[in-house]
Amino acid sequence: MNCIIIEDQPPAQRILKKFIEDIGSLQLKGVFSDAIQAMEFLKSNSVDLMFLDIHLPKISGIDFLRTMPNPPYVILTTAFSDYALESYELNVVDYLLKPFSFQRFVKAVSKIPSSNGVKHSEETHSHNQENRKEIFIKSGYEHIKIAVKDIIYIKSDADYTEIITSEKKYLSSEPLRFWEQNLNQKHFFRTHKSFIINTSKIEKIIGNQVYLIGSIKAPIGRAFKENFMKSLLQ
Repeated sequence: MNCIIIEDQPPAQRILKKFIEDIGSLQLKGVFSDAIQAMEFLKSNSVDLMFLDIHLPKISGIDFLRTMPNPPYVILTTAFSDYALESYELNVVDYLLKPFSFQRFVKAVSKIPSSNGVKHSEETHSHNQENRKEIFIKSGYEHIKIAVKDIIYIKSDADYTEIITSEKKYLSSEPLRFWEQNLNQKHFFRTHKSFIINTSKIEKIIGNQVYLIGSIKAPIGRAFKENFMKSLLQ
């Protein structure tokens, strides 16, 4: 399924491009910072789906959509919930409120009648997590390969994350949420807003502390404790 992004914020463009790449069944044909650019592209090109931001320069996403006699499927993206009712009156597929997760993105795309490959893509993404034995850590201009089984825990620290193994500490520019989504959730669990631990490295749990190999302690946040304990008992 061919799609385009109409979004004026580079960080939002990057997230959408990454999610489109991960989902597999979508082919990105263009990224546009305003609706006028997209309009020129659509005069000579057809697409199946538009990811359309509402707040755009020159003309809003809503007004742009109203000008189209036969629009493709549309998923609106916005940081504001004020336009939800108006957007559904325009028969859009879904309304994504920023910031949204990969799972929420997949759910939106799966509502498109022609998106037969989406469910399979989501399952493949999960399967790949389970079978991934190595990961590449982006550190500055380098991509460093490490074995997933060697990770003890991952800690968020300001604008970067620390990946701790038994032998070395790595600094990554990826946020903690990236690792939460890309590591096998059966073995890597978020115990705190700043910590993801490898459950195979647990030695004991006392109160709100997890004791990992090498006398390492990690906190268990109140908001995470119930789900964490349930996951260990399954």
